[in-house]
Amino acid sequence: MSDPTVYLGLFLTAFVAATILPAQSEAALVAAIAAGWDPVVVVSVAGLGNVGGSLVNWVLGRWVGRFGDRRWFPLRPDELERAGRWYRRYGKWSLLLSWVPIIGDPLTVAAGFLREPLPVFLALVTIAKLGRYAVLAAAVVNWPT
Repeated sequence: MSDPTVYLGLFLTAFVAATILPAQSEAALVAAIAAGWDPVVVVSVAGLGNVGGSLVNWVLGRWVGRFGDRRWFPLRPDELERAGRWYRRYGKWSLLLSWVPIIGDPLTVAAGFLREPLPVFLALVTIAKLGRYAVLAAAVVNWPT
């Protein structure tokens, strides 16, 4: 199967899910694999979208110093401070938890705010995001029928 709109939808869902906007991509990934789509391609597309969304958070974090006190800014100051404390305590390795709901997105913003180098950020976030999707895909593929 190779309908590009399915892959585009999966990419966009994973992208939005990795930003600070509330969304979940796991259901789309599971549905695509259950419908017979190639799990390797599905994981790759979802992973690329999810890492892309995290990159948006990193860029946002680079600029948060200018806009963090504005009312429209999507993260509350206490959320950003909590993520910053966590990030300062555990450093770049905390990015391996970037896939975890609730804490993962603020961590990627904190990484940008605290000036984590982009290559290190991308490597660790890619490992985390692809790893999570690969484990989920393996569970779906090997689920007893």
